Amino acid sequence: MASEFPAAAPSSVEEGAAAHASGVAVASGPPQDPGRKAADRRRRERRSRWYRRDVKWSPYAFIAPFFLFFAAFGLFPLLYTGWASLHRVELTAPNDMEWIGLRNYTRLLDDDFFWNALQNTFTIGILSTVPQLLMALGIAHLLNYRLRGSMFFRVAALTPYATSVAAATLVFVMLFGRDYGMINWVLSLLGFEHIDWQNGSFTSQLAVSSIVVWRWTGYNALIYLAAMQSIPSDLYESAALDGASRWQQFLHVTLPSLRPTILFTVVVSTIGAIQLFGEPLLFNGGGGATGGSDHQFQTLGLYLYEQGWTNLHLGRASAIAWAMFLLLIVIGLVSLAVTRWLRRGEGKA
Repeated sequence: MASEFPAAAPSSVEEGAAAHASGVAVASGPPQDPGRKAADRRRRERRSRWYRRDVKWSPYAFIAPFFLFFAAFGLFPLLYTGWASLHRVELTAPNDMEWIGLRNYTRLLDDDFFWNALQNTFTIGILSTVPQLLMALGIAHLLNYRLRGSMFFRVAALTPYATSVAAATLVFVMLFGRDYGMINWVLSLLGFEHIDWQNGSFTSQLAVSSIVVWRWTGYNALIYLAAMQSIPSDLYESAALDGASRWQQFLHVTLPSLRPTILFTVVVSTIGAIQLFGEPLLFNGGGGATGGSDHQFQTLGLYLYEQGWTNLHLGRASAIAWAMFLLLIVIGLVSLAVTRWLRRGEGKA
């Protein structure tokens, strides 16, 4: 019997299947332009090429400003100072140079004031570095414990470092005053005579060293604290299980772990002592760069300033600067040798 309903029209899927079965090609969409495909491919290749260039050269672009500034304000002055040290040249006429070779250096070695400044520099360096780092180590050990208000104490430890050299030195000048200074007032209460801190040889060096100690102890304490907090707690737990006391843990766990950090602070403090300038200059008051009436606390920095800006001997001052630079190189080489020796010892252990 014939159906009462009209036959349904074939769907597009059925038509496509029928056409495929009969071998008739059916277009799936508008045809792609070969030129457009080539343009897209070139665009992708160009982006990929720019990306590779960016990855390759962007690190150099980021560090380039440092090297440009170093070349302009570090390398060029260093090379020019070395060139000027080989000439007789005055600060008032820097373009009038007379070649004298190494005469500035030989004269420097025969100058008693140079050796006096070198001795004062090392004395002040020892008097400031040793107590400074020992106190910093103790402060860092205390701050490493969970104390109430530990953040306040950390900020307070860094406050002297943020104080300007001029302000700190002027305060210490008043503290070490011979007649009205607080230090002598306390000594008089204890039955001691007043000390002439500024005119004495050792006392003046001790006073200058105390300024350095006050300014830099907190800074080094925070460096030690950061190193202590990076020590694994498992080492302390193992030492405690073995019956080690807090003091034994500090000696046998903390200190060995801090060797690289301690070496770093020793080297940096030594370099700072060689370059010491502001504290002894301001401690002398209006006495200039002589470092006291008898040059008793004149450092290498003050001696350089005196030769270059007081006596106007630019060539001689340049020789002093290069002598200080060579000292820094020696300190760096010693530090490198000690670091390698410590690493070799740790490797054998």
